[in-house]
Amino acid sequence: MQFIVSTLEQKYVANNGKKTMHLLNTIKQYLFKYLRGFSPPLEKTYEKTTVLQSLLIAKSNRSKERVKCLSEVEFSGFSQWGEDGIIDWLIEKLPEIPKTFIEFGVEDYRESNTRLLLHLRNWRGFVMDGSAEHISNIKRQDVSWRYDLTASCAFIDRENITQLIAASGLSGNIGLMSVDIDGNDYWVWQAIDTVNPAIVVCEYNAVFGDLHQISVPYQADFQRTHAHYSNLYFGASLPALMGLANQKGYVFIGTNSNGCNAFFVQKDLAPAVMNSITEIKAFPSSIREARDSAGNLTFACGIERVEIIRHLPVFDFKTKSIRLLGDIGNLYSSEWLQES
Repeated sequence: MQFIVSTLEQKYVANNGKKTMHLLNTIKQYLFKYLRGFSPPLEKTYEKTTVLQSLLIAKSNRSKERVKCLSEVEFSGFSQWGEDGIIDWLIEKLPEIPKTFIEFGVEDYRESNTRLLLHLRNWRGFVMDGSAEHISNIKRQDVSWRYDLTASCAFIDRENITQLIAASGLSGNIGLMSVDIDGNDYWVWQAIDTVNPAIVVCEYNAVFGDLHQISVPYQADFQRTHAHYSNLYFGASLPALMGLANQKGYVFIGTNSNGCNAFFVQKDLAPAVMNSITEIKAFPSSIREARDSAGNLTFACGIERVEIIRHLPVFDFKTKSIRLLGDIGNLYSSEWLQES
């Protein structure tokens, strides 16, 4: 326990007293890891407590007919940031959507965007990860037999994603899809045509800014850390994902306040949600996860993160060409510059 306290103190100092939610998430993550290693019964107790607390907050959120933006309904039960709260609120606004989900890039699934859907709404789900160890771990967890959850091991690319989803038995309309693979997110979502999620949650790279439609060029075996040691070079900009969403028949409804996950709803379902949101807000990211070539955190923030990867190539959807990130020009709006 002393190790946990010490680690939390270090993280609090390193983050210079950032948002309370960030600190609470850190406490949750380390406590979960501690309990998992100490005693399975304690882990089960922790999960039940998390579900109960999440249910109480969710019920309070569900009574909100109108919110300023999505961040108003954020909370984290099992999600990394506030996605659990946003997803639950959206589903409450769309009660007729299918009770099925797909999520890929879940690691051992203890931190995910859909685990709470099993507990609170008894949805059916399909999850994927590239690690056989993670998938084996998921299959040993209680959620794999308590609920209709299928877990599959696969390194996802745009060539195999359709086949992988088809093998799960899911097709046509589904409730939600969450995309977080730290790399080819744009290209994989673009390739998916066998399912039509009512809600899509997709990670964006806020370091790429909010002015240009850009993405890492497609590379089937792309791995974030191997692509560049900083961990800053991955995925697509928010404008790129918004453009793709529009092509696929979706409306952008906002992001989480930490500036990493964007939310989209099918156009024909959008009025039920859009009429309940005052401002469609897109947040930049203040997450300081950059690392040096030795793997140490550098705590780089703001525009200095761009300087670290400016020499790397990106695909520019406006010019339909590969360019160096540093040649794109100004990446950030004045609002994002102030908030980053």
